[in-house]
Amino acid sequence: MAAPLLHPGVRRHEVAAWAMYDFANSGYTTVVITAVFSAYFVGVVAGDAPWATLVWTVALSTSYAMVMLSAPLVGAWADAHASKKKLLWLTTVGCVGFTALLYFASPGALMLAVTALVVSNYFFGTGENLIAAFLPELARPRALGRVSGWGWALGYLGGLVALGVCLAYIGWARARGQGATDFVPVTMLLTAGLFALASLPTLVLLRERATARAAPSRKSAWMQLRHTLSHLDRLPDLKAFLVCTVLYQAGIQAVITLAAIYASQVFHFDTERTIRLVLVVNVTAALGAFLFGHVQDRIGHVRAIALTLAGWIVMVALAWAAPDERMFWVAANLAGLCMGASQSAGRAMVGFLAPPAQQAEFFGLWGLAVKLASILGPLTYGLVSWVTRGDHRQALLVTGGYFLAGLWMLRRVRAARGRRAAQRFSRATA
Repeated sequence: MAAPLLHPGVRRHEVAAWAMYDFANSGYTTVVITAVFSAYFVGVVAGDAPWATLVWTVALSTSYAMVMLSAPLVGAWADAHASKKKLLWLTTVGCVGFTALLYFASPGALMLAVTALVVSNYFFGTGENLIAAFLPELARPRALGRVSGWGWALGYLGGLVALGVCLAYIGWARARGQGATDFVPVTMLLTAGLFALASLPTLVLLRERATARAAPSRKSAWMQLRHTLSHLDRLPDLKAFLVCTVLYQAGIQAVITLAAIYASQVFHFDTERTIRLVLVVNVTAALGAFLFGHVQDRIGHVRAIALTLAGWIVMVALAWAAPDERMFWVAANLAGLCMGASQSAGRAMVGFLAPPAQQAEFFGLWGLAVKLASILGPLTYGLVSWVTRGDHRQALLVTGGYFLAGLWMLRRVRAARGRRAAQRFSRATA
């Protein structure tokens, strides 16, 4: 980790502590949203009812809508009060607590499961925006892709650790004759505990470098947000990229949210086989995030994201056409490579295009875009699967159209021009 890549005063251990938060929170998305609880919710808690997948996507969409509505305000408030780290503590405790509450999501306990899922995912999404806003304070503009990639790569490693622990426990429980209603709830406690433990380096070592502004009220925070939105036309490349983000992230979020459900419904994967699939995909995703961060800094942000979107389009075609699980495994690993690369690249792109003095606020807008996508993608999938009476291949194909739309919108983004506009904007609003 070369020192010139980092801002003056930033130590290597602090960057490692920042990246550890990706390690910590990835267990939540990997175990709860993707690999274990999603299929358990549909098949056990909701009793495999025809509406179960739709309820799952509606619950997640509700939490994403809550993040979407609050993220820009939370970001503006954090910038004004220099309180990103305090809010990060709050969101971490909230996500850990409500993840542990999923332990009580037994068959038929639909309302409890939905409530705990919505609230835990809200805290997760808000914390995700806050930790991203630290990135430009740590890395120089020319190294945003690499440092972001280190975090994402470590994040996928965290997902691997969480899944590995859960898989070991499930194997132990099954050897003693236990079923899903016995071991899945315990994996929620394991996931919550790992999140709490692994986030401690971040919460202790990461510094808050921002300085508080003149004690704004809630009203003035809203005014600041309205001011920023009203002047967003002065940042046309960032604005275009936020629209692009909504489109391609809708496809990504559908894959993340419904991968286990697709595997179980189309290829009849059980819990253990699904976890093994996600374990392998996390390895390829970590490689994609780590290696592609270096590629992004070399070939440019826009070309890097375009390349990953082309890979996503190929992945959807392979998964849709797969006659058996062998081709599906190929598609899933391609998804892993593209997921690590595109997630890291998008975060670095926002750090490059956002005005330097308002990083948390604009990362809040990025969070708004991602969460809007998290509503559109999974909800589209859920509606198509419901309308087509459970045709998950058709649902995947329709959702995959978002990648094509994102690639089309990306043509309007010019990174260097956008960076210059961000610097002018920051000076004008100082």
